[in-house]
Amino acid sequence: MHIVRLSYRVPPMPGGMERHVDCLTREQLSRGHRVTMAFRHGSAAPGAAQLPLRKTALSRALAPRSDRTAFAAEAAASVRQLYGGSRSPSVDLVHLHGDHVEAMWLGPACRRLGIPLCLTVHGRLSVRRQRLARHSFQHVDAFIALGSGTAADLVTCGVRERRILTMSSGLELSRMPPAAGARDRERGLIVSVGSLDPVKNHCLVIEAFHELARSRPGLRLVIAGEGPERDRLTQLAAAGPGVELAGALPRQEVYRLVRRAEVFVLASCRLPGKGEGVPTAALEALALGTPVVVSSDASLDPVVTVPEAYRVFRSGVKAELVTTLRTLLDDESGRSRISELGRRSAAELDWSMVAGRVEEWYRTVLKRPPASG
Repeated sequence: MHIVRLSYRVPPMPGGMERHVDCLTREQLSRGHRVTMAFRHGSAAPGAAQLPLRKTALSRALAPRSDRTAFAAEAAASVRQLYGGSRSPSVDLVHLHGDHVEAMWLGPACRRLGIPLCLTVHGRLSVRRQRLARHSFQHVDAFIALGSGTAADLVTCGVRERRILTMSSGLELSRMPPAAGARDRERGLIVSVGSLDPVKNHCLVIEAFHELARSRPGLRLVIAGEGPERDRLTQLAAAGPGVELAGALPRQEVYRLVRRAEVFVLASCRLPGKGEGVPTAALEALALGTPVVVSSDASLDPVVTVPEAYRVFRSGVKAELVTTLRTLLDDESGRSRISELGRRSAAELDWSMVAGRVEEWYRTVLKRPPASG
């Protein structure tokens, strides 16, 4: 199968979507597929071809307002050039990673060429752009939604449920260390991983930690990640001892950190313009055997089907987060039980299995008639 993959950013640019694109591409190449990539920032995965992008009069006009939109217009023009003006079936499917911004340009281009378009939406959609998204999504043949919240947003924008596959990113289990036992963990260590961005809501974690630490000296909170909220979080961290902003760490160092923790926490919140899909960092914590606490806006549903495998608190409710953390830190047998259930759940999320589900979805898409709205 020849797949054209489009993403505004790819590795070595950092980010969850970028990593997803890279891992899926590598896995598809290993399964014998041909992958051609188009992107603005980054480098093609080894073994993948690169679709050159050329500026057009339209993309130059769009660029001052949005380079991402200009990229989408250039990518649409490049896909048309792949066909050389003919309808030769040299491309089986175009797989776009983004949202309505790119779909607005790629959808009509693919429809005119008769190429199925699959769109992976990696996080919650903007509530301010629903009318525009509804129009853009009419020309998309199939969707992959990362998380049930993302799938619900697509349905709100008029997408039929039968055109949506709900899943998560995969895990590179072969590159991860084995899960840690209780003896390998640092007593009182709480860890969070994610960009220092408002959507991750690290400020709530720091505030909850300070409240918890007042009656529990010796606790530590380490947050791994970098981003625009560093200054604000640094000020919050200074309100008491025990908080470390570790910055962006190499992947293996992140694994070692999470593996040592007694609890992993992610407090992501829903913002008007964006929200969390299924956070890969939380899934990796499950695989490493670390008990996981997430907000209701960072739910692992429907990917982790055993609700007892992790704990959920209402997004933004600090008192619930404090209570949940306190309960887990006091319950060694409960942490052991959650750890085992988490490991079992994560074992089903290796990239080889996830890529297989994506491939099966492609085959379903190729058998269907084009989207009719």
